[in-house]
Amino acid sequence: MRATDFEFRHRFWVICFVYLLGFGPYNFDHVNSTAAMAHWILGARDPHLESLAARHMLQALFVLSASLITVAAWIRTWGGAYLRAEVVHDSKVHTERLVADGPYRHLRNPLYLGNMFLAAGMAFLASRVGGVILILGNLLVVLRLIGREEAALTESQGEAYRTYLNAVPRLWPSLAPRLPAGDMRPEWPQAFLGEAWMWCFALDGFIFAWLMNFRIYFPILWITGFVYFGVMMATKWQRRRKSRLPVAGSPSANLS
Repeated sequence: MRATDFEFRHRFWVICFVYLLGFGPYNFDHVNSTAAMAHWILGARDPHLESLAARHMLQALFVLSASLITVAAWIRTWGGAYLRAEVVHDSKVHTERLVADGPYRHLRNPLYLGNMFLAAGMAFLASRVGGVILILGNLLVVLRLIGREEAALTESQGEAYRTYLNAVPRLWPSLAPRLPAGDMRPEWPQAFLGEAWMWCFALDGFIFAWLMNFRIYFPILWITGFVYFGVMMATKWQRRRKSRLPVAGSPSANLS
């Protein structure tokens, strides 16, 4: 199971399409998955979810949703601190080095595990059918992207990467590190900046769980989207600027 070049280059839009499919079933499945869970927990005691107990139940479930997104934000930030934001958001597969420090001592794909926690958290906002589509659709995309990256890294890194494959789990983390700590220094500021959109997502979820007001929730979602695109554009601009800088000792560097 391996993603194509097109899928990997445009993985952001592929994932967006999965979320579009996940929220589409509201057109025929009008019951929110969180409301369905609350109905199942409360049973016939409050069929219309109009009591104070029902409101508290819904709030607790939405807090769980926001907590899952917070876990996703932390895992992706931790992984991004060792990969650099320009690698995390790049459209190319990077095979020039093997990162085996930080979270990569516990699992091989922390960023994609973060994606799965995000999908699980967002499933609370979808319909019953949509929630299933979000989780299974994201799992399919993640497994295909992992297959693509692992094939490229195996070809590039050879035996070193095969040893890493045998030592570290693919997607479900080991509680104990499978490798000794290296000497890499995490870049926390750029990691938090690169995942700022997801931290905003998590904060938005907690605000919604508290106020239960979509009029506040959706504007924050839009702001979060703009933050993410701003970070992406800034990262690409910085990468292009670095690539255009003359290398010391080259002819262009001495033309001054």
